[in-house]
Amino acid sequence: MAHNIADLFEHAVDTAPDNPAVKVGDQTLTLGQLESRANRLAHHLQAQGIEPGDHVAIYSKNSLEYVVSILAIAKIRAVNINVNYRYVEGELDYLFDNADVVALIAERTYAPLIARCFPKHDKLRHVVIVPDALEPDDQSDISAFDGVLWEDALAAQTEERDFAERSPDDLYIIYTGGTTGFPKGVMWRQEDFWRVLCGGIDFTTGEPLEEFTQSQQAPEPGRLITFPQTPLMHGAAQASLLMHLFAGHLTVLEPRFDPVRFWEIVEAEGVQLTFFTGDAIARPLIETFEAQRDAGTPYKTDSLFVISSSGALFSPAVKERWMAAFPNAIFTDSIGASETGFQGTGVQDANAISSDGPVVSLGPHVVVLDDDNVPLDVTTDIGKIGRLGRGGHVPVGYYKDEAKSAATFLNIEGKRYSVPGDFARIEEGARVTMLGRGSNCVNTGGEKVFPEEVEMAIKRHPAVYDSLVVGLPDPTYGQAVGAVVELREGHELELEDLRTYLRDHLSGYKLPRSLTVVPTIPRNATGKAQYAQAKEAALAAQGADA
Repeated sequence: MAHNIADLFEHAVDTAPDNPAVKVGDQTLTLGQLESRANRLAHHLQAQGIEPGDHVAIYSKNSLEYVVSILAIAKIRAVNINVNYRYVEGELDYLFDNADVVALIAERTYAPLIARCFPKHDKLRHVVIVPDALEPDDQSDISAFDGVLWEDALAAQTEERDFAERSPDDLYIIYTGGTTGFPKGVMWRQEDFWRVLCGGIDFTTGEPLEEFTQSQQAPEPGRLITFPQTPLMHGAAQASLLMHLFAGHLTVLEPRFDPVRFWEIVEAEGVQLTFFTGDAIARPLIETFEAQRDAGTPYKTDSLFVISSSGALFSPAVKERWMAAFPNAIFTDSIGASETGFQGTGVQDANAISSDGPVVSLGPHVVVLDDDNVPLDVTTDIGKIGRLGRGGHVPVGYYKDEAKSAATFLNIEGKRYSVPGDFARIEEGARVTMLGRGSNCVNTGGEKVFPEEVEMAIKRHPAVYDSLVVGLPDPTYGQAVGAVVELREGHELELEDLRTYLRDHLSGYKLPRSLTVVPTIPRNATGKAQYAQAKEAALAAQGADA
């Protein structure tokens, strides 16, 4: 048996085929129905000459077809390439070229953009068109690239499971959402991806699971109902989906983030677990919840008992409101990256919310490295700051980028570690406070300032809705801390007022030396900060003031 994503899914199908597996809108597919459709799509791709190792991109919002596509691609040992559906032509061209995409599964509404890109990529030879999740009646022309409609692709194929033996070495590639620069394809062996992201290791003990452990849970009563708020084009959402499929849970998906719709689904479906990427999602959700409650018609949300954030800042001010609204729920902050998988998690205490960043217990094989890449002692080096690294199951490297692979995946004391550049401070009890990505660190007069720490303090100001912090050129200090802020409606804020407020929360060298007010803080579809765009806005504002 292979520790392979397709095999793990098929084990669950064989154990509990009638378990509801995925729901989008009014449509629900069981494990068995997913299996049937995935087999048909897999046979269609094989009929088009797609072979093991070929790269097949999925260009879609959340949909049942997206889930089927992930499984079908894995079944024939091809490699799924995630595409950000917000990409413009140049970004799509870069991804299709960098990822060596040979086939594309895409929503019909993107057909005009695909038509412009398709002729420029000789390797891209086949396109399957799925109905748009939000515009199902879209009739965009697909003749320019000979697109095949989803229904036609599946109707002509068998649902038999007659595929070749698979390997734990089959690749799973996640293209990073990235806060700066072009996305990079992180190459995982499928067994490693399963171990660190899809439940293949007990997150608490570090013990590896047996191949059938998850599927054996599928027939048990009390299956979870989960509702992730990150799109499937994001690696963490794919991992969550797969982990819950392997164990027979139900995942609810929506093609578009809508705070009102979220609470309606929680109420109607009895959602028990949700996760999101920090304040960009958490804030509008809690504001909608509070508005409905204050209007005297609260949502019925007794089922929701696990609320988790990862991948972006979940600030104390927002977290406090969630904890007040859901005093009996379990709140967790998790840390990790596309290059590391799960690195640690922490259950949050409403009476002791950290003001510096998420405080977590480190997961298996996770270390904190000093400047010389020597592991620090997490039991005695209290207060020291270093880079987080993960050993054990780590990626093969970045696709077609040996230089960046060598810089990120390091051999330390005879062991291989993934060290993407996230900094953390060691705390009591073998825990760490996550400080942020080192590439975003501001070096002002020799002092290091981690943006997320300053952002958390700024967001406590009553006039501030959202904020990012960037390093700006400074003739005296090398860099100066710059605050880019989105204000709440009807509010104003001056730099000195902000600095005065922050003096109770931050050291003097961490205070912003400039303030740029923008209509909307730049974030991608998953809520991750786009620091390069924020810095451009701050520099442009400086130029205008000069």
